[in-house]
Amino acid sequence: MNYDVKDIKLAKDGLLRIEWANQSMQVLNSIRTRFAKEKPLKGTRIAACLHVTTETASLMQTLKAGGANITLCASNPLSTQDDVAASLVKNDKISVFAIKGEDHKTYYKHIHSALDIKPHHTMDDGADLVSTIHSERSELIENVRGGTEETTTGIIRLKSMAANGVLKYPIIAVNDAKTKHFFDNRYGTGQSTMDGIIRATNRLIAGSNFVVCGYGWCGRGLALRARGMGANVIVTEVDPTVALEAVMDGFSVMPIRQAAKIGDFFCTVTGNINVIRKEHFKIMKDGAIVANSGHFNVELDLSGLESITKSSRIIRPFVKEHVLEAGQRINVLGDGRLINLASAEGHPSSVMDMSFANQSLSIEYMVKNKIKLENQVYPVPEEIDKAIAKEKLTSMKIKIDTLTPEQKKYLASWSIGT
Repeated sequence: MNYDVKDIKLAKDGLLRIEWANQSMQVLNSIRTRFAKEKPLKGTRIAACLHVTTETASLMQTLKAGGANITLCASNPLSTQDDVAASLVKNDKISVFAIKGEDHKTYYKHIHSALDIKPHHTMDDGADLVSTIHSERSELIENVRGGTEETTTGIIRLKSMAANGVLKYPIIAVNDAKTKHFFDNRYGTGQSTMDGIIRATNRLIAGSNFVVCGYGWCGRGLALRARGMGANVIVTEVDPTVALEAVMDGFSVMPIRQAAKIGDFFCTVTGNINVIRKEHFKIMKDGAIVANSGHFNVELDLSGLESITKSSRIIRPFVKEHVLEAGQRINVLGDGRLINLASAEGHPSSVMDMSFANQSLSIEYMVKNKIKLENQVYPVPEEIDKAIAKEKLTSMKIKIDTLTPEQKKYLASWSIGT
């Protein structure tokens, strides 16, 4: 079995942390029990490019229980939990290629190593497997039957590929499932991003001006948590309808150029490029703290920042201080990468339970329906989404009402009036 992890001796610690996460992942545990009996993925080769965390480990265990042969690499150079990677190799016999802090060359070497399995299915968080297959490993396409995508950034890339007619196999957009983006993006990103910022800086949030760039589901969650900790939250947006929603939710809304002058904390969650640029860094206050919780670090114009930096240093773990030509200090967290994974542990396991349940059931759906799917980006089937929500409620010991026959008839009728 091939693998490349930091230290296999870390496996004992990783095993304990995986067990702890599994205690809050009842939906995925239920799927794993069924998979172990039915083996719906028997004979299926899956290459996964995900954040190598305790929750991802639970997903890998579930896929293997279903009969799949799996390889796993990191979807971000700073998101790997080295003890978890070691445990998956030693205790679960899963090939893992991931080391926290790996350089650019190693990152892509690991992607190619994961693809050497010649996968039938890919499982992405950012679409790096799909893009690598299409651009550098096209010989693999004939074997690939489909894939799944975990995050907004990856779906943007994949829908562009589909629209331009270059996508060579079908993808299910796991991110767009209601049981994913309503919860993972909002509550998971909201809590874990604040966790990462606080762990990196140990600065007080209360009373500060906290700028959230982007008011999608991730931005909503982050703004909510920052306000809950006492911050004065400022939202920047490009979509007028979404900006209006932020106003109605009680947040200040203004252009980034205006917010840059007054912000104490900045965090981008847009999925776009160069949201905070050189001209914005120039007018920030001394001591401003800048982070990103979107998938790629391109949301921050780091090269532009470097061009106006007089000197820089690592002032504490995951904090790089830039002294600008004008004299003010700008602090960038986690090299501009996902701060919730760079300096913290990512989303809580109870919310990732639903996200990875979507991954598991979407792969099973693709295995069973491979002939029916075209080279497009598909939503998670509604029946899967609702089944996950129902199972999650059951695990929380919460019951809900069901429609009576009379109510069903009323909803289906056009002739029953007032």
